[in-house]
Amino acid sequence: MFIQQPFDEFLGFQYVRTNEKEIKVTLPIKDLFLNSVGVVHGGVISSLADVAMCNTIQTDVCGVQKVVTVDLKVTFLKGAKGKNLVACAELIKSGRTLTHVDCFIYDDNEILVAKANGVYANY
Repeated sequence: MFIQQPFDEFLGFQYVRTNEKEIKVTLPIKDLFLNSVGVVHGGVISSLADVAMCNTIQTDVCGVQKVVTVDLKVTFLKGAKGKNLVACAELIKSGRTLTHVDCFIYDDNEILVAKANGVYANY
């Protein structure tokens, strides 16, 4: 099960769990998401990474998240264009109080446009 919240639905995220520790989240790019340069706004990419990484951690049975973001770092490598972005997130270490996750974001041509890592506190 994935986190159920209106913001994610508004952005149009599509989720696929690839294994117990990995997830892929696809974001269909809308004109609304583009900045004045014509590439996807960094805040949208950051949200995609954060949502993907949060969803590597299993929700409760009602789709409620069990972690909150403590630290989020996003590095932008190339302007993101196209029809979709795909975030591939992997749970790296899950501890008693903190969980560490990495994420890579690709465009339609499978070119890496951003990378991120996050630390999440168990909630």
